[in-house]
Amino acid sequence: MLLDQRRIGILEIIERKGFASLCELANEVDASQSTIRRDLEHLERSGQVRRTRGGAAYVGESLTGFEERRHLAADEKHAIAKAVVRLISPQETIILDGGTTTLEVAKLLSGLGLQVVTNSLPVVNHLVGSSDTEVVFLGGYLYPKTGVALGELTIESLKRVHARRLIMSVGGITEEGLFNTNSLLAETERQMMESADEIIVVTDSSKLGHSELVCLGPLSKVDRIVVDEKISNEWRQKIVDQGIELTIA
Repeated sequence: MLLDQRRIGILEIIERKGFASLCELANEVDASQSTIRRDLEHLERSGQVRRTRGGAAYVGESLTGFEERRHLAADEKHAIAKAVVRLISPQETIILDGGTTTLEVAKLLSGLGLQVVTNSLPVVNHLVGSSDTEVVFLGGYLYPKTGVALGELTIESLKRVHARRLIMSVGGITEEGLFNTNSLLAETERQMMESADEIIVVTDSSKLGHSELVCLGPLSKVDRIVVDEKISNEWRQKIVDQGIELTIA
């Protein structure tokens, strides 16, 4: 495996799990533990991971690019997207954030006659050719790693928006709340939550029980969570106990 390819692979594993051991990483990318140690030293110097005894923890923001992250848990994201679309009624106004799962949702919206508000350039690029979808793109600073608009201009635009539903992705969920890996996006996503009547969180089950860099808000703000069938019984009960609707794709 080429050096850059191996390091991207290591980043994806640590980003997904939050923490990965040397043994796990060596097995996943088919390299020796001494090679993994050198890679982790490099990644720690760049501020993307923190080495710990026996492995490394994720501390970065959006470690992998949008295109790379699209392929993580791809089957789960597609199943989740299909389940979400069944919850949307024709002619609604919805907000889509810039996550890879919400892009999968966007791909399935044709025929519903929706008004879609988004800060995601990948979502806009997909929907712009749809004859029955009205797209409202939120302006602001375009963050190059993910292709999403953020910052004060985006937030001010969102304050003028009222949507039936927000469909948003997250970097992690614990009993304390919702988390995102990108501190720059936090204020924008909080305003999205204020601009919608109903908040639907889409996430693959690997993110349940994991916190990330920034807390977006308490679980009490969420109306529904849509997750893949690998969710544990423990987390099914935790979500129900919070009074949140649960849809399992």
